[in-house]
Amino acid sequence: MTTRIFIAGVIMLLPVFALASPDPQAHPSDTAVVVPLGGNAWRMDKDTTGGKISNEGIVDWTNGKAIFTAYIRFAKPGNFKLWLRLRTAAGESRLSVSALNQSRKIIVKGSAFSNCYAGEWAVKDTGYVAITINGLDKTGDRYAVIESLKLTGTATDAPAAYVKNNEGDFFYWGRRGPSVHLSYQVPNGSNVEWFYNEVTVPKDNDVIGSYFMACGFVEGYFGMQVNSGTERHILFSVWSPFTTDDPKKIPDDEKIIMLKKGPDVHTGEFGSEGSGGQSYLLYNWKAGNTYKFLVQAKPGKNNNTVYTAWFFAPEAGVWHLIASFNRPKTNTYLKHLHSFLENFDPEQGTITRKVFFNNEWVADENGNWTELTKARFTVDNTGAKGYRMDYSGGIEGEGFFLKNCGFFDSYTIRNGFFERPPGSVKPDVALDKLP
Repeated sequence: MTTRIFIAGVIMLLPVFALASPDPQAHPSDTAVVVPLGGNAWRMDKDTTGGKISNEGIVDWTNGKAIFTAYIRFAKPGNFKLWLRLRTAAGESRLSVSALNQSRKIIVKGSAFSNCYAGEWAVKDTGYVAITINGLDKTGDRYAVIESLKLTGTATDAPAAYVKNNEGDFFYWGRRGPSVHLSYQVPNGSNVEWFYNEVTVPKDNDVIGSYFMACGFVEGYFGMQVNSGTERHILFSVWSPFTTDDPKKIPDDEKIIMLKKGPDVHTGEFGSEGSGGQSYLLYNWKAGNTYKFLVQAKPGKNNNTVYTAWFFAPEAGVWHLIASFNRPKTNTYLKHLHSFLENFDPEQGTITRKVFFNNEWVADENGNWTELTKARFTVDNTGAKGYRMDYSGGIEGEGFFLKNCGFFDSYTIRNGFFERPPGSVKPDVALDKLP
């Protein structure tokens, strides 16, 4: 937008900037949707210095190359007006605010927080809208501290999806994104000693921070992770029956005991999300290949259960023992069999990842196999609260799939059931000859 200035008969066109001011027409109403940036924004550029997202929003912003993006999902088309709640410690800054392929420029000054009007945009369809903020120039040391976005208009008449507040540490969980699960339907009355699953991560979906969990059960989980650009794990963990997030607090008679482990497998304890015994194999698994997972639960005679996990990579062509753990005060076969997909790195919550699960089977204590073809789709609290809706699952091809993160527009209704076609490809594994 421009304005005309007349000087000595010459018409000059100058850009118009919004300015944080006390003008009541430029202030959001008390019913405005407030989107805290601490739980809904990311720094998008590769440079990691000179600006970051904290629980307080955008802070320490000194780098002119920094680009920040916040996401909000609109449930109906319409218009929205946008304000940024911000301040700058000294001097004056010019910022650019972009959404839906249109940019507005604002001028920021003043050390106290105020609402700076950025402009109005038209939302033509339901789904996620990315709102991007970048710095143009500044006279002080920092561009701005930006706490939140405020929106009003017809597009906000229906409930929008975003992280509302940090109660329950949801800024952290919201930036991680929703975890999605498949709970497999097992025939009633079965003593399930063995659980077998096959996992395929499509090419370019092996995003850092992903856990593709293949064989989950009440007391533990088993799957594969992308831990960094150079490190990947095959991870098997069993929770202690003692409830704590600190493994040091577990009494000796409730500790998980490692009985054996495979070559090159690391074992130890874990905490933070419950505590117990953990094992992992450093293995550079490849996206596009199909990997096989097998877990066993064998009840003992002393109120204990032994859990053992094996991994099969097509590159190696043999079953690899991960670990065997003894869990005290437990006498059970495998129950509540499930798989899940999660992102455990909040900085990777803007990237979509997908996984396929197929050919699920269970075997009883006598080695009789039964194929599992039906599963229930669920999502964690981040999705259940409507904070993020970039989650999906169902049937694709011959198997199940799960998908999350990246702010895609379509989503799958929670708690629905899916049934894949039976494949009748019984696991090719000699249970009595496993390492």
